[in-house]
Amino acid sequence: MNKLTHKINFCIFDFNMKKNIQILLILLLIVCKIQFAFSQNNQVLIDGDLKQTLYTKFKKEVQAYNKNDFDKLFFDFFQIQGDKKIILTKEEYYTYTIKISIYSEKLGLLYKSQKEESQKAKIDWMNKNYQDYLQSKK
Repeated sequence: MNKLTHKINFCIFDFNMKKNIQILLILLLIVCKIQFAFSQNNQVLIDGDLKQTLYTKFKKEVQAYNKNDFDKLFFDFFQIQGDKKIILTKEEYYTYTIKISIYSEKLGLLYKSQKEESQKAKIDWMNKNYQDYLQSKK
């Protein structure tokens, strides 16, 4: 009877150990996902603050752009973006994307028939991400 009790206790211990390991692994996975989410959100907040600062800084300047000024900005951005040797800083990259976004907003205000398309373009340019840009350079 003592051997039977020992086997039962060992089986219970073994079952509890497996269950504890599974719970521990699940908790570890959850903690990792939460940490990743917070780090991503933190980066989005930092980038969002920078974007907002640049938007405020350049809004009046870009609203005064004519078509030639915008074409030069747009051409310069795509020329630099296509050159694998040149890597923009985060502020330089966001300066281009925010200026293009502001000009898109301006077009929506000037041409009411293109308001919806301009708003979509503005949002697309505002949502550009520096990390995606860096990945494209590899």
